[in-house]
Amino acid sequence: MMDQLPALQVVIPLLGALACALARHGGVAWFIATVVSWAMPVVAWLLLSQALSGGTISYSMGGWAPPWGIEYRVDALSGFVLLLVSIVGAVIMPYARRSVASEIEEKNRAWFYTMYLLCLCGLLGITITGDAFNAFVFLEVSSLSTYAMIAMGKDRRALLAAYQYLIMGTIGATFYVIGVGLLYSVTGTLNMVDLAQRIPEVESTRPVLAALAFIIVGVSLKLALFPLHVWLPNAYAYAPSTASAFLAATATKVAIYLMLRFLFTVFGVGITFDSLPITNIFLVLSLAAMFGASIVAIFQDNLKRMLAYSSVAQIGYITLGIALANHTGMTGGIVHLINHAMIKGGLFLLLGAVVFRIGSVKIDDLAGLGRKMPITMGAFVIAGLSMIGVPGTAGFISKWFLAVGAMEHGWWWIVFLLVASSILSVVYIGRVVEVVWFREPSEKVAEAKDVPLDMMVPALLLVAASVYFGVDTRLTADIAALAAEALLGGVR
Repeated sequence: MMDQLPALQVVIPLLGALACALARHGGVAWFIATVVSWAMPVVAWLLLSQALSGGTISYSMGGWAPPWGIEYRVDALSGFVLLLVSIVGAVIMPYARRSVASEIEEKNRAWFYTMYLLCLCGLLGITITGDAFNAFVFLEVSSLSTYAMIAMGKDRRALLAAYQYLIMGTIGATFYVIGVGLLYSVTGTLNMVDLAQRIPEVESTRPVLAALAFIIVGVSLKLALFPLHVWLPNAYAYAPSTASAFLAATATKVAIYLMLRFLFTVFGVGITFDSLPITNIFLVLSLAAMFGASIVAIFQDNLKRMLAYSSVAQIGYITLGIALANHTGMTGGIVHLINHAMIKGGLFLLLGAVVFRIGSVKIDDLAGLGRKMPITMGAFVIAGLSMIGVPGTAGFISKWFLAVGAMEHGWWWIVFLLVASSILSVVYIGRVVEVVWFREPSEKVAEAKDVPLDMMVPALLLVAASVYFGVDTRLTADIAALAAEALLGGVR
């Protein structure tokens, strides 16, 4: 059984999705999805432990040896992303029972859990596969199921949000598959390890450079890199609360992982950073995201949209680590990938709790809510402080590594901009704090109270993690450092 763990990481949620579809009952489907989701972190942890102790795991699908057959590979980075996605899914599922029941019609609930498990399967598949085209297949599995989940939102604008995401996602997937096709036409292989060995022989040819451009643009659409983020705010704002939390914590992070794989493992630093101005491009776009999206977030009345634009800004911090392209900066980017998943997952779950009680997340409707839902809004403040980067929280660790990485380049002005962008986070989080804690309760919140434990505990776990990993960084920062070292080891 231990030898089959890589396959089980993908097969179990796929079969679980089928079981949910056949169940046709929301309660039964929730139970199946919960069991599957709780099994995934166990598999991911075993894979990560093996990868850290015994080196990279290579698994040949169907007995076909790579590069001819599809290969699954697990190393420190992919193993940790598998664990991150699995844990988020496992934590969210107890919360989902009441939240989904309150936001989605009974006839659609089983289909929601079916789409959730298909999305989970796709995200885990993208992370574990070592085949460039197989990554495209899983990318589409996760994307198609995501469109369906978003469309199930009770606001009519959810349909438009899903359609916008479908159009943008299709364009991104098309760009990606064109890039992969160009690589195959030049190298004759789709295996990522084999591609990394063959590309140096043809790295200066136009098809390879065109493939790099297509793949970067395609994946950037999926990860919502500024200015290719236009699909994200509406998708997060109008999706069911459970879907918003799961997607905000996982989907863009897996897309960033795929970007890292291609830039550093497949193409290698020699072509992507030494020969092309990719550092400057990522640097400019990252800074634009950090400031542009944060400024827009300040003026949002819908708190889900505010957090969505905040996510675009936080993605800018992660890609800043790519732009720095040194060990400390890369460590900071990968750590922020992990920390932001915990922080933003917790924040969206807390907003889902607000939706559950008062049916709105418009800021004017939340006046005085802190007095009626003190645990919920207290946790929101703590998670917000972590996103700002207050010392003692996980967000501070990420930004510290990024600042040190910038200083190693002699880019002191980057440190100043990191602080300035964090101040913008203070403004929009502070705006929420002022409304919910320092205003008199509105009629909308008069009867509100904190949600039941099965909804509260998952949110509090993610918020507590965002504090704990700001104090004890052995798991996050140490593994991120190992992953950064492995990625940067591809310098040619």
